[in-house]
Amino acid sequence: MSAVHRANAWEISDSENDESDDIKASSSSSCVILVQNTSINEPNTSSASARADDGGISADGVQISGRRRRRRREEVLEELETRTAAKERRREEKDKLKQKKLQEQLRRKEAAERLNLLKPENFIKSLTAHIHAVLLQDAGCDVLLRNLDGLQWRNRIENQGLPNSIRWTQQALQQTEDEDKNVIEEDQVLMVISHNELEDMVMSHKTVTNQSALIGDMYEGAESLLDHLYKYLTRTAGKVVTILVMISHQQRSGSWDEDDLDLHLSQHHLDTEELLVHLQLYWNVAVHFLFGWQEVTDHVIALTKALSKRPYKALCGDPDLGFCMDGSWSAGVRVDRDGHGLAQVWTRQIQQLNRVSPAMAKAVTSAYPSPSLLLKAYEELPSEEERRRLLADLTVVGGAKERRVGPDLTVVGGAKERRVGPELAGRVHRLLTSQNPHLLLD
Repeated sequence: MSAVHRANAWEISDSENDESDDIKASSSSSCVILVQNTSINEPNTSSASARADDGGISADGVQISGRRRRRRREEVLEELETRTAAKERRREEKDKLKQKKLQEQLRRKEAAERLNLLKPENFIKSLTAHIHAVLLQDAGCDVLLRNLDGLQWRNRIENQGLPNSIRWTQQALQQTEDEDKNVIEEDQVLMVISHNELEDMVMSHKTVTNQSALIGDMYEGAESLLDHLYKYLTRTAGKVVTILVMISHQQRSGSWDEDDLDLHLSQHHLDTEELLVHLQLYWNVAVHFLFGWQEVTDHVIALTKALSKRPYKALCGDPDLGFCMDGSWSAGVRVDRDGHGLAQVWTRQIQQLNRVSPAMAKAVTSAYPSPSLLLKAYEELPSEEERRRLLADLTVVGGAKERRVGPDLTVVGGAKERRVGPELAGRVHRLLTSQNPHLLLD
């Protein structure tokens, strides 16, 4: 500002000449211009420094504040973190899904292997027949051993347990550290005795039995086969023992057959019958009479095969009514409390008759929606012949007829309307009106 004042002073001075005035004027003007440039640049410098502190200028000249840049940087970082977290979650879900699929595949593989092991042809390989050493004293036991070896079934000779017995064990599917739990014992036990040993058991039972005591009590006395049997059944619960009595070949050749054997027992061995009844009623022990070791071997083989089939049948869950075939038609009909479903039950009842199609059953139930209505219609007719032919003229609609015109070509045409017919009408009449439970409907 002092330079400006001096310039003004020089411009109004009268003591200087024109030349000096021109020089001063020029110098003053230049000074003024310099001062003006300085005065113009100063605020620009201050504003630039202020902008430098507060932000910056973009390439297109738009001013961007520092706070906005920091906010944008935070938003970008937050967005990156969100994307990273979402990607990590997707990766974890994918890994979990993959692990779940692997576990499901492993579970299915184990189930398939277990099912394969439970099949009779494979499960029979895990069965072991334990034969008591007393049976080897009979030379005919070689027939049993040869057949088991020929079938490549595992067998073992032991000297413990019930004398004269044959029992079975199986290897557990899941092996554990405890060896005792790896072997599962079957509940079926065979006791093979001769006819003479049966007589000894009868005498033992007759000797120790007291009429005043309860049947089935244990008695002290000589250790006979009967005593061993009673102790074994008392000690091991859940065992099913079957006694196989072998009739020798001499007895068989001497005109022994089943009828003669029954007659012989009924006439001369009433005590034997008493023993058999006692064993069956109080100990659940069945007695079979067989001729020779070959029939005993056949019985052992049949029982072994039955044991091999039991786990697979239990796994498949056979229904109580094994004769029912699989299919939607064999399933039951749900009946609600309001009676919804009874019409379908009535249709199924007609359809269970032989050679009755669903269309024919539907024709009967459509005309008479309930059995009581059909019975009422029967009662209203005067003669038996009219009752049997009541349903004969009902019209059956539905279904299609197939006609084969070549080895690989079948033409399907529309079905014609037909009648129920007197044959089905008579069967339905017998079904609802007959009082004979043994009457054949066909």
